[in-house]
Amino acid sequence: MTQEKEKTLKVAKQAFDNLMYGFETSDWNPLLNILADDFTFWFPIGKYHGLNVGKERAKDFFQYVTEVFGQTIKLTTLERVTSSETTVVFEFRDEGMMRGQPYKNRIAISFDVRDEKICGYREYLGSDGKSN
Repeated sequence: MTQEKEKTLKVAKQAFDNLMYGFETSDWNPLLNILADDFTFWFPIGKYHGLNVGKERAKDFFQYVTEVFGQTIKLTTLERVTSSETTVVFEFRDEGMMRGQPYKNRIAISFDVRDEKICGYREYLGSDGKSN
C-alpha cells in the first residue's frame, strides 16, 4: 500500500468513526470538523437528493438525520472497506428506528480525501426489507 493510500484510508476511517459517533450521540461536530471548506455530498433521496455543496448544507443534513433517526442507528456489520489513493468506500449494515418505525438497511458510502480532509461524500442505500 502506498503512503498516500494509507493516509487517505486513515482520514476516511476517522470520518467513518465520526459518522457512527454522530448517529449514536447526535454530536456531528467531530465529523464536521474534518470536512474541507468546499465539501460536497450526494444523497439519493428526499430533500437532500442530488448534489449538495458546503459545510453549512452538511450541518443541516446531519441535523435532519438526527430528526429522522434520533440516536437509534447502530452499525451492525462493517462488511467491506475498499480504498484508492483518494477515495474510500465503506459497505455496512445498520439498524434502528426511523420516525418510530423499524429501520434496517445496507449502505455503501464513499469519502473523497484531499489534504487530510474529507472533500466529498456519497451515500447509496439498499434495503433488507424492514425499512419504510
